[in-house]
Amino acid sequence: MYSFGVAAHHLNMPNESMIVGKRVHYRFVIQRAGADIKLGAKSKYSNAASLMPNVIYQYQRGFQELNIGLYVKYSIFTAGVWYRTSDAFITTIGINTGMFRIGYSYDVTVSKLNNGVSGGSHEVSLGLNLNCKKKIPQFRTISCPSF
Repeated sequence: MYSFGVAAHHLNMPNESMIVGKRVHYRFVIQRAGADIKLGAKSKYSNAASLMPNVIYQYQRGFQELNIGLYVKYSIFTAGVWYRTSDAFITTIGINTGMFRIGYSYDVTVSKLNNGVSGGSHEVSLGLNLNCKKKIPQFRTISCPSF
């Protein structure tokens, strides 16, 4: 399975600044162009592992950022590594039980920003999947006059 997304922000370049004449410049994002590559056979007793390479690209007024990453998924477990151009390495682990998603990632700063001030950053996420009841389609009938 392959995935690809594109987003465009601030196309009308709105004036959101307190300084007269300063506008927000447009931003383009290629969101997670990637694939889900299955490894091994899947049976009713085990889940196949998969590799998921991904790319994210952003551009705004001369600033460009490229993120290249790879996830390895097995059963409910996921682990991955990312590289953000000249800035950071990112490691991530997670569990997806179906109803809950729990994740942790750590960004190791490798740019000049790490001049002893930043040792990196931690991120913890928790997701809850609320299964909503599917609506049963109801058809309204047309009342016909009886004579």
